[in-house]
Amino acid sequence: MFDFSFLELMVVMVIALMIIGPERLPKVARTMGQYWGKAQRYVNGVKADIERDMAVDEFRQLQKKVQEEASVLEKSVNQASQSLDNQVQQLNEEMARSLPIDQPVKADPQSATDTPLTSMPGNPK
Repeated sequence: MFDFSFLELMVVMVIALMIIGPERLPKVARTMGQYWGKAQRYVNGVKADIERDMAVDEFRQLQKKVQEEASVLEKSVNQASQSLDNQVQQLNEEMARSLPIDQPVKADPQSATDTPLTSMPGNPK
């Protein structure tokens, strides 16, 4: 902050000694040191508050960005879900049109058991 050389500091101390006097100089120096420490702590506190506020603002911006991306993702998932639902509905309608309504499909239980697994190609007996 302030740039004092040793010579300048000595001149200030000599002037203070002449104005204040040797008996009160230690008390005044101690008081000035206390005030200097309080001022430094105050400045450091203000710096910390500013840094904290800046971090909070950055977090809020990040949160807003994440929320926007989440809403975009949610919209795309909803669109994909609707598209899939439409395709499934179309397939169901096509299946319903292709099957005759008055003839239900019957499964032949004998046809599934007639062919043993050992007689299938690629399986050894």
